[in-house]
Amino acid sequence: MSYTPATDTLIHALQALPGVGSRSAQRMALHLLERDNSAAQALSQALQAALSRVHKCPACRSLTETDLCSVCADSARDQQVVCVVVSDADKAGLEMAQRFRGRYFVLHGVLSPIDGVGPEQLGLFDLLALVQEQGVGEVILALDEQMESEATAHYISEQLRPLAVKRSRIRFAQMRSGSLDKVDSHVIANAITDKKEIGLEFD
Repeated sequence: MSYTPATDTLIHALQALPGVGSRSAQRMALHLLERDNSAAQALSQALQAALSRVHKCPACRSLTETDLCSVCADSARDQQVVCVVVSDADKAGLEMAQRFRGRYFVLHGVLSPIDGVGPEQLGLFDLLALVQEQGVGEVILALDEQMESEATAHYISEQLRPLAVKRSRIRFAQMRSGSLDKVDSHVIANAITDKKEIGLEFD
């Protein structure tokens, strides 16, 4: 079925969202254009506002609207402990558990050479600089156990090894990438408590 050029452009744009296929994109686009113009306008305005205001925190790469995110700006947080997460959703899940009081570093993805995602895209050189320049004492890896995440965790651990920084790992039996905000807070709190120092696992 053919649509107007602008409708086709909208459908293709919606397909960029995770989990949205061509049929779902068509349904959403037609719903917004045919039945709910007010929602379409609100969505457009909200997206434009977010794009103009939201940026990555220069210290930890999490999304923020201020110079530093609220965690990095909080002097009461433990500046010597950094938890590495894949996404802002994972950071939100850890924060909801109210057990971790250190800082974060958000990768916004995992290593995937086939998709052109390497250490530079994940900001890993910034992470190494952070550890070296600010005297970080422990780096906690809170990545899931999928193949790409395991490879990313191993790479980070290997890069950190010469820096003589403590390396730990949080494992979540119920975790899926980007969905820690949906895991029960008690499960997350227990996982943080049971974090393991990386030794023979990677070395």
